[in-house]
Amino acid sequence: MPEGEPVRVAIVGTGNIAWVHAEALAIPGVVIAAAADVDAAGLLAFRDRFGVPAGYPDLDSLLGQAGIDLVHLCTPPWLHHEQTLACLRAGVNVLVEKPPAISLREFDEMAAAAGPGGTPPWFATVFQHRFGSGHRRLMSLARSGVLGRPLVAVCHTTWFRDQAYFDVPWRGRWDTEGGGPTMGHGIHQMDLLADVLGDWTEVSALARTQARRMPTEDLSLAHVTFASGAVASVVNSVLSPREESYLRFDFEHATVEVTHLYGYGDEDWRITPAPGHEDEVLAAAKLAESGTRSGHHAQFAEVLSCLRAGRRPPVAPPDSRRTLSLAAAIYASAFTRRRVTPDDIAPGTPFYDRMNGGNSQW
Repeated sequence: MPEGEPVRVAIVGTGNIAWVHAEALAIPGVVIAAAADVDAAGLLAFRDRFGVPAGYPDLDSLLGQAGIDLVHLCTPPWLHHEQTLACLRAGVNVLVEKPPAISLREFDEMAAAAGPGGTPPWFATVFQHRFGSGHRRLMSLARSGVLGRPLVAVCHTTWFRDQAYFDVPWRGRWDTEGGGPTMGHGIHQMDLLADVLGDWTEVSALARTQARRMPTEDLSLAHVTFASGAVASVVNSVLSPREESYLRFDFEHATVEVTHLYGYGDEDWRITPAPGHEDEVLAAAKLAESGTRSGHHAQFAEVLSCLRAGRRPPVAPPDSRRTLSLAAAIYASAFTRRRVTPDDIAPGTPFYDRMNGGNSQW
C-alpha cells in the first residue's frame, strides 16, 4: 500500500470481542474506518466509543464501499465461513477471530478462496498468544537445538463458565460454535502446543457434558502423539473454579512452563535446565526476545506491518488448520471411542464435514 497512507480497517460484529479488537488497534497509522452489525443499538454504541465514521447493517453493505484494507471478523463462529468468503471474493483481506471455522470443510473452502501463495486477498486467524515474547523465546530456543528433543508436554485450559454463559442461544452448540471448550476456550493453548510441537499423528480422547446443560462437551481430555515422537496431555474444561491456563514442555535439556489465565508476560514463564545443561540453556534464554505481553495488540501490530510491506501475515491457513484439526481429532476420538489419525478426519469422513461427525450423544 502507498507509504504514508493510513491502514483502513473495518470491524464486523460489534460485541464484546470487537471492543477488545478496537482498543488493540490503537496503533499509529491505523484508522477504524467502518463497522457493521445487525444490532443497530450495539453498532451505534461501538461507533460512539471508538469514533468510527461509517456504520452498516451488514457485511455486504460495508463491502460495497471502497477503501477498506482489512476486515476484522468479530462475529460468532458459524458466520466466519460465509463472511470470510464474501470478503475474499471482494478482494479484501480478512483477520478472523478464533475458531476460524466450525468444520475443516468450511476452513478448507476459505483457504481455497484466498490468494495463491499468500498473495492478497489473504486471511489469517486471531491466535494472539503466539505473539508474546515468552512464546517467541521458546520457539527460538527450540529451533536452535539448545533445548534438545521435545519429549513430554502438558496443555491444560481449566476455566470456569456458569450455566448462564451457555444459555446464550448460540453458545455450546455444534451448528453455531462448532463445539464447547475444546473449540471456544482451550483452542488458544492448543494452538501454542501445536506451534511448538508441530504436526500431530494420533489422538485418543474422551469428552463429556459433565455439569452444564448444553449439546456439546463441557470437558475434554486427550492424549496426543506428535510426528517428533513427543506426547502431550490436553485438558479443556469450563468446570474449574480455580481458573488457570498451563503449558509445560519437557525437552531433553530443559523444562519450559507458563502459567497464566487470559494472557501472559515474561514473568509468567519458567525455564528449568536439566543437570549439566544450565549454562548453555540460561545463556541462550538471556539472549532471546523479551518484553512483550501476549495479546491482540502484539498480533495486530505484526499483521499491519505485513500489510504495509505486502507480505502475508502470520497465522496463515496452514498454521491455524493444524490447530483446528487437533480439535476435530479430539471430537472424533471422543465420539468413536478409539484412537484417530489424520486420515480419520480427512475429506469424505463425517468429522471433516462436522465437528461432531453427525452424532448427538457421546
